[in-house]
Amino acid sequence: MNSKFTQIVRILLGIILIVFGANKIYAFIPLPQPPAEAASFIQSLSDTGYVLTVVAVFEIVIGIMLIFKLWVPFALLVLVPISFNILLFHLFLDVPAIATALVVVALNVILLYKHKKKYRPLFTE
Repeated sequence: MNSKFTQIVRILLGIILIVFGANKIYAFIPLPQPPAEAASFIQSLSDTGYVLTVVAVFEIVIGIMLIFKLWVPFALLVLVPISFNILLFHLFLDVPAIATALVVVALNVILLYKHKKKYRPLFTE
């Protein structure tokens, strides 16, 4: 679990989450204009006043946990529904921008696999 490969994957995923999470709050990276359906969906989430902020905070906190190696197996489990929703959003509403979503899901799956022994008690009686 402490191989160089695992460290690189963990830190890379943490950086991606922190950068894109912070970008949801501060918008410092200009992103291409999404298709109308995707823009409408994002606007509806933004109009709630809290959903995008909560997702951004979760991404930033999980990213920090990954970079500083704090509760990594737990952070990866919390990230599963977030990364799955990012993938589904891009799959159904914004296919041209799916690359980052695929990277996040792939890195999450790799790290989940690397920590599979930690999850064994969750699936045994």
